[in-house]
Amino acid sequence: MNHQLSPAGQAVFDHLRSVFPEHETVAEGPWPGPIRDLVPDLHIVRVRPRRDRRDWLYVTASLWHATQRHGHALDFALFTPEASPVHVETLTMTAFYHASGGRHELDLGHTVPIGRPWLPGSKCSHLLVSLPYLWGPALENCRVPEGHTRILWLLPISKEEKRFRHAHGLEALEQKLQDAAIDPVDPHRSPVIPAPQRRWWFIKRRA
Repeated sequence: MNHQLSPAGQAVFDHLRSVFPEHETVAEGPWPGPIRDLVPDLHIVRVRPRRDRRDWLYVTASLWHATQRHGHALDFALFTPEASPVHVETLTMTAFYHASGGRHELDLGHTVPIGRPWLPGSKCSHLLVSLPYLWGPALENCRVPEGHTRILWLLPISKEEKRFRHAHGLEALEQKLQDAAIDPVDPHRSPVIPAPQRRWWFIKRRA
């Protein structure tokens, strides 16, 4: 489907191939639904891992035409332990959320509710918009024909981690994640912020 990409989408696709030259890179359509009304040109690029790895990368391509401001826009990457259509659905949902604008418009440090665990059995049901630390500026900065798109990382986090981020800020949460040396693609990782313990109140029955 690569020939159906918009010029900006093709630029993202070519950028990913230059960053990951030894990896198979394929573009596919988004998850079916209203996304086509907001982002008619959206595709999701799937980057296959090398034979000695199991981690996949999914990237939006491209939100530029629908969301750019003064020639600048965002795209989003999701790092996963396996290939699955659910990741296309997750990125399509995030693209729709961002392209809706207003209070839904995303930026660095924002969080996105998924509405379900990001993978079955995971305690992570939100996404943190983060810098792509694992790949650095080589992945983050992408030129497109009429400007620039910044590729940011969607890191799955738990509800408690999301609340911590809103209370204490992005840097504080990222420090907690770094100190715990989390595996970002492990759907079963333990949250670095524990869930509050329930308090049980008992009413003493009258004799």
